[in-house]
Amino acid sequence: MNRTGKILVIGACGQIGSELTHALRERYGSAQVIAGDRLSAASHAGPGNPYVQLDVLDKALLSQIVAHEDISQIYHLAAVLSATGEKEPQLAWQINMQGLLNVLDVAVAAGVEKVFWPSSIAVFGPDSPKENCPQQAVTEPTTVYGISKCAGEYWCNYYHKKFGLDVRSLRFPGLISYLAAPGGGTTDYAVDIFHKAVETAEYVCYLEANTLLPMMYMSDAIRATMELMDANAENLTVRTSYNLAGLSFTPAEIAQAIAKRIPEFRIAYAPDFRQQIAESWPGSIDDHMAREDWGWKPEFDLEDMVDEMLRGIKITV
Repeated sequence: MNRTGKILVIGACGQIGSELTHALRERYGSAQVIAGDRLSAASHAGPGNPYVQLDVLDKALLSQIVAHEDISQIYHLAAVLSATGEKEPQLAWQINMQGLLNVLDVAVAAGVEKVFWPSSIAVFGPDSPKENCPQQAVTEPTTVYGISKCAGEYWCNYYHKKFGLDVRSLRFPGLISYLAAPGGGTTDYAVDIFHKAVETAEYVCYLEANTLLPMMYMSDAIRATMELMDANAENLTVRTSYNLAGLSFTPAEIAQAIAKRIPEFRIAYAPDFRQQIAESWPGSIDDHMAREDWGWKPEFDLEDMVDEMLRGIKITV
């Protein structure tokens, strides 16, 4: 950070936010990172761990917090994810779209130095390339979540071009972590399967066995976020959202990897409405622009991730 201001993490209790808040506090010190979420109490609150109850739709309160706390960076993570969004589309649009616009407006008005906002592979659609989907590809999302992320990318670019706001973004694939519960996304099976493997050695998957999707272990996602925010602004050529790749696998492949370590594990398949969502997304992502612009490189492959997930869940259960 160029000035002494603090960091505000909105959606700090979510899947990404909980781990990102911890990583930011490890780097900058707990007092410099304010966790914000709709919950009245949270694990991030406590002595030396500042926490504010914040609904991102409350623009006046957001503006007050940013000004009072001298916020210099905002990480805006609050969102309704893909599967949940299909059940409540109007709510998803309101939170995902108006919430982002509130953050961008407040950031410009307050002179915030940097904003991070996550996009998603959900911006792609059935006509996007299925293999190594490029940065510049057809974006015809089929979900409210994807529509809001696609529109949000252009709003980020607009605020950068029109107001000079340094807003940065990543198109996250499915994210996998043992520390946070699934949050209503189509790729959440890749988290839940590990918990069921440890607890009952059985899992019923809502996607078909050979549904290939891009995924990423959460440690890589957190590192990518911080590396992008550390990058020199003049090196960044994408002001919508960077493609980001980690690994790609199917439910059958991850089940096989788990069964190597838990031989009694069994999986069954009962596809539901999420199968159609998954089929609209690419199976793999071309992220060469992130690699060229700011040196991105993932660390975890499938075997490493499975080992880490099973170890972590066994420790926490």
